[in-house]
Amino acid sequence: MTSLVNDAFAEWTEGLDTRQSMISVFSHIRDIPYSLRISPSNPETSPELLLAAGKGSCGPKHYLLAEMFRKLNLHVVYATIAFLWNDPDLHYPPELRKLAKRLPVAYHLACRVQVGCRWILIDATWDRPLAKAGFPVNDHWDGYSEMRWAVKLLNSDALTAFCHRLTDKPGRGQDKGDPRSPYDEKDHWQLEDRTRFYTEKVGSRTPDEMMRMARFYKEFDEWLVDVRKDEYQR
Repeated sequence: MTSLVNDAFAEWTEGLDTRQSMISVFSHIRDIPYSLRISPSNPETSPELLLAAGKGSCGPKHYLLAEMFRKLNLHVVYATIAFLWNDPDLHYPPELRKLAKRLPVAYHLACRVQVGCRWILIDATWDRPLAKAGFPVNDHWDGYSEMRWAVKLLNSDALTAFCHRLTDKPGRGQDKGDPRSPYDEKDHWQLEDRTRFYTEKVGSRTPDEMMRMARFYKEFDEWLVDVRKDEYQR
């Protein structure tokens, strides 16, 4: 751990037992404002950069959470699922909704933590003020219950319909002989495995897709600022 991460860990867990420390670490990381434009590319330095910037995306948040939970002698794996930004439950402004409809498949990161004999999902993605805009915020965690995903799991049927609508082509890399969808949850024991998996998935994006994503990221972050402002003024 870096000094910044060590200091935060000490502050968030001082005088607490393991379960209380889990709740405290999760709550503090969840409440770091979500931002797509502050997303460090190096997983090893992401936790410190997240704390220094005071905002970040699902990747840095869960790299930090895994590092701190392991400091509590907990077993943690990284959990990745595919999803689409065009979630009908989110209260996007009209122009942002148009942008979301044209984005490629994205990949969300959370963690699974062993609690007793169970591996429970921990998802600290959305900060609490975003609940007003339809984001599924995980609030009031008890330290042992399963959480809900911050995004909707993308099943193969939904992906096929999405790809046909955009390109009239089937989903990339889908093996019809494999009964397990390539878009099911993928768990990674090692940081390197998760990094390799993510790099392979996003490496096939076209320049046009990258441009559309950059525009969406900018406007999405600006919208989140307005959502939080409205929430704090209530």
